[in-house]
Amino acid sequence: MRSSLLFPRIKHARAVRAPHAPAVPVRDRVNGVCVPPSDSLVEYAAYIGGKKIDALGIPDALELVRAHNAAEEKGNAFVWVGLHEPDAPEVEWLAEVFALHPLAVEDAVKAHQRPKVERYDDSLFVVLKTVAYLDHDMLTATSEIIGTGEIMVFVGPDFVVTVRHGKHCPLSEVRERLEDKPKLLNRGPTGVLHAIADHVVDRYLNVADLMQVELEDVEAMVFADVSARDIGRIYNLKREMIEMKRSVTPLQSPLSTLAQRRMIPSEMREYFRDVVDHLARVCEQVESSNELCNSILQAALARSNALANEDMRKISAWVAIMAVPTMIAGIYGMNFEHMPEIKSVFGYPIVIGVMVIACTLLYRGFRRNGWM
Repeated sequence: MRSSLLFPRIKHARAVRAPHAPAVPVRDRVNGVCVPPSDSLVEYAAYIGGKKIDALGIPDALELVRAHNAAEEKGNAFVWVGLHEPDAPEVEWLAEVFALHPLAVEDAVKAHQRPKVERYDDSLFVVLKTVAYLDHDMLTATSEIIGTGEIMVFVGPDFVVTVRHGKHCPLSEVRERLEDKPKLLNRGPTGVLHAIADHVVDRYLNVADLMQVELEDVEAMVFADVSARDIGRIYNLKREMIEMKRSVTPLQSPLSTLAQRRMIPSEMREYFRDVVDHLARVCEQVESSNELCNSILQAALARSNALANEDMRKISAWVAIMAVPTMIAGIYGMNFEHMPEIKSVFGYPIVIGVMVIACTLLYRGFRRNGWM
């Protein structure tokens, strides 16, 4: 159920209650809908028996889910709430509804967290970094290639709360895919966590492949037979590769330990191990691309130095050629009375011929040695 209603922010006094006790609903006086006091709510719904159940509000959906799970021996019903860049009051409202830990709530509000997996009582708090490849008509030395964001996931026995920061990697595709396959929804909250992690890691793979293509283009540019070398573009690509490495690599250790957590059902652990394998492949590809980018940058610098030396050789060769007629003309311009061939009729043609022959010999010598 989507909501775009704006509600006045209400301060709530925290009360001590059982972890699964439903919070007192906060209802709109006109419509009677229980939602956080904000428009940052993307979507919420209850999922019972692999089907989406619309509820009047989040607390009502939670009551339906807990009533169903209490009646069933192995109830996998849960509530899934999605937020996008919420403020502190919205997350605090949900913290009261789902009994979320204050430290996790603070991290979800502030964002800019490292990838991690934390356990608080009977719930998990997972932070995933998201990356996206930003397409450009023409890449420059200042173009941003990699866009980053974050997804915070609160996973409890009967709820999933996702808090997304950044405009990249929306979760609507994940939600629709799960809703189309009731078997996946029957896996419960850990199934949703697996779907989100798998979706994020798949994005890593796509971005890593696109960055590899970009590196190959830059490598071809470096070794092309042209005199210009765009070092700024290569350095920018190197900076973006470091940004992606900083987003991807720290997730490997927390995700590896996630499959061993007792809160993860045994039948779901092999799925998380599969995601870990994909992430390991991404990390290896990012590491190799980063090393290749280092090599390309060093090759570009060496190539630029070689081109500069080649230009200097050409300039030096032309200076040496021009030095011969300049020297001869300078000698005959000293206006001494007794100089050879100064009164000869053929003196001028002889001197010009000597200049031409000397310059020609020097030109052929430099040409043969590769200086010109």
